[in-house]
Amino acid sequence: MFELSGKIKLINDTQTFNSGFTKREFVVTTSDVKYPQDIKFEVVKDKCSILDNFQVGQEVQVNFDIRGNEYNGNHYVNLSCWKLQAAGNSQQAQPNNAPNFDNPFGNEEEPSAADLRSNFDDGDDIPF
Repeated sequence: MFELSGKIKLINDTQTFNSGFTKREFVVTTSDVKYPQDIKFEVVKDKCSILDNFQVGQEVQVNFDIRGNEYNGNHYVNLSCWKLQAAGNSQQAQPNNAPNFDNPFGNEEEPSAADLRSNFDDGDDIPF
């Protein structure tokens, strides 16, 4: 699992192949100021429609996997997007009941080590 942020440069139309397979490609320009890169991603099958909610020039965060395969002696690498969201909107595609791993305590402060100690703590740090 990889993650990249940048600005959408290009969104292609959905391609449908004879087998019924569909894919859609888009290009994101990285936010790196000194050497920005244009990175091509693809979404496949039912995920093609997620690009309908985005437009060229929009800042996004892309979560993707690297896929590789061989065909007729040639090797190919694809960056397969599985989650796309507007930059700065980390909750957009996360269900309401999904845990927030960035802050597992919700709105509460993280407990201190003293809070986590038992009232029966006798100073022995061996757990058995």
